Amino acid sequence: MPIRRRVPLKSWRRTMKSVFLLWHMKEYPDGSDSNMLIGVYETRADAEQAIVRVGSQPGFVDMPEGFLIDEYPLGKDHWTQGFVRTE
Repeated sequence: MPIRRRVPLKSWRRTMKSVFLLWHMKEYPDGSDSNMLIGVYETRADAEQAIVRVGSQPGFVDMPEGFLIDEYPLGKDHWTQGFVRTE
């Protein structure tokens, strides 16, 4: 059995600069939309492999162009402007 070494949390934070979010987005004829977060991955390649894994599933197979990979730097605010509630 191989020996696994634990990486100290502080060390891990210094080496990982960003994560990759995989989304599937669909717009409907009535103008509404559906944005599904598929997962959060350590590398872009991991997110691309997730597309391969889920891409044949119902719904995704009909809209392969709906996948989007966004890179998010860690330790940074990504929504900074508040929001407005609509009814």
